[in-house]
Amino acid sequence: MKVNDRGSIKWTSIMMPEQIQLLNEYWKTTEYKQRPILDEQEFEEIGIKLQMAIHNNLTVEVKYYKDHDHKIIKGKLLKVDNYNKTLIFQNYDRTKVGLLDIINVTIV
Repeated sequence: MKVNDRGSIKWTSIMMPEQIQLLNEYWKTTEYKQRPILDEQEFEEIGIKLQMAIHNNLTVEVKYYKDHDHKIIKGKLLKVDNYNKTLIFQNYDRTKVGLLDIINVTIV
């Protein structure tokens, strides 16, 4: 015998809109990912890969942390802006990634 349990859906009809909104926000926050903490050796490794990619005009895949999630961008680098602490890509909108947000760099 199959039981059709609709979970929290069955309770939303008796909830106030504010309660539903709070419940939805709570479910979003449970899916947040934590920012990884890198050690000195990992920072050094990332720096070496970025320098190699810029000097040899190589394509890189950068995994970074933004908006409570891990994101990936792939492309060629324009420059590393140490003053603003950003990595600038050569794409049409010159995407910028914070250097402190970088988790990993892979040369493709």
